Amino acid sequence: MDVIKTQQISSRPIEKVIVHPLVLLSIVDNYNRVAKDTRERVIGVLLGTSFKGTVDVSPTAMQVPFEEDEKDPSIWFLDHNYHESMFSMFKRINAKEHVVGWCSTGPKLRENDQDIHRLFHNYVPNPVLVTIDVQPKELRIPTKAYYDVEEVKENATQKSQKVFVHVPSEIAAHEVEEIGVEHLLRDVKDTTISTLATEIRGYLDLVIDEKLPLNHEILYHLQDVFNLLPNLNVNDLIKAFAVQTNDMMLVIYLLSLIRSVIALHNLINNKMLNKEHEKAEDAKPATVQAAS
Repeated sequence: MDVIKTQQISSRPIEKVIVHPLVLLSIVDNYNRVAKDTRERVIGVLLGTSFKGTVDVSPTAMQVPFEEDEKDPSIWFLDHNYHESMFSMFKRINAKEHVVGWCSTGPKLRENDQDIHRLFHNYVPNPVLVTIDVQPKELRIPTKAYYDVEEVKENATQKSQKVFVHVPSEIAAHEVEEIGVEHLLRDVKDTTISTLATEIRGYLDLVIDEKLPLNHEILYHLQDVFNLLPNLNVNDLIKAFAVQTNDMMLVIYLLSLIRSVIALHNLINNKMLNKEHEKAEDAKPATVQAAS
């Protein structure tokens, strides 16, 4: 039986892929705008860094125009000119980041993925492919990462070819990202997810309908919970919350103003220095002519 040589997989250069939540949000947003309720998929370019076998995908993900024929997978189009122009602009902002691979809303591997992956070898020696499940049906990490290796047949009767090898992936975030994700999760209201209040109400309804026996110990605990709840309808408490919130917002507003003033001050100083350098450069030829 033909198998892949084990030493090629054991010496793989990529050991782990780290994906940031903003990458998932960007891909899901683009999918909902472009390919929702269709069989099409969205493809993006992943930027980041690679160090000691760990690929850290930065929060910046570029979506690129992509089309493919549903009947013939070998017919596809990826606008690499758009990608190159966008990457040149990203490079001006953060020169440390480079192309580390690409992502797809597969959610599984497809026939033409090897051809697309071969295109990204022009930008990075060992690109990674991250498939993202934008509509997960179970609670799990919605990403799977792959990279390609050369498949060598033991009997050497066939030509070698590239195959995808799975690599572990995880979701990690910086502190700023965690704050943003927490604020987004507060606004997400899913009626299918039961909360503690709905569970308590359901239990009490079953007890009232005599479908469950009355448990005095549970009722005692519920009474303690209700007694410990704060009364938020007190005017003094509402005023205290409002004052504290206004104080915090005032500090944030002042910090933003100070930051803007400092930025304008530095900009003016930079322009003055540039003008002085230009005057000095213009004065040099005149001084040389006068000396001659």
